[in-house]
Amino acid sequence: QLQASGGGLVQPGDSLTLSCKMTGYNFDYYAIAWFRQAPGKEREGVSCISRSGTTTDYRDSAKGRFTISREHAKKTVYLRMNDLRPEDTAIYACAAQSFDSCSLHREWYNYWGHGTLVTVSS
Repeated sequence: QLQASGGGLVQPGDSLTLSCKMTGYNFDYYAIAWFRQAPGKEREGVSCISRSGTTTDYRDSAKGRFTISREHAKKTVYLRMNDLRPEDTAIYACAAQSFDSCSLHREWYNYWGHGTLVTVSS
C-alpha cells in the first residue's frame, strides 16, 4: 500500500514536502514516482527515483524546483517542492514498480496510492 501525504494550500513561491510511505511490500525493491492530475487535464509524471536512489528524473517544469529523495529506514519517498506556482495545483499521487531504473510514464507502474491535494493560490 502507498500512502501520500503533505498536501495543502500555499501561496505562490512557497514550499511543500510530500511524503509517500509504502507498507506491506519490500520498499527496497521498488522504484517510486510522483504523478499529478489537475482538473480537466491528464495525469502527468512529475518525478521518479530508482530503488537504489541513484537514478532520478523530473519533468521539465519541475527541474530546479523539485527534489525527490528516499529514506529506506522509513520506507518513504519525499518530494520537496520549492517556488510553487499556481500551475502546480493538482492532486499528487505516488506509484511503485519493481525495476532497476525509473520512469515518468504512468504505464510502467502497477501499484498506485491515493493522492494528496496541492493548491497554490494567492
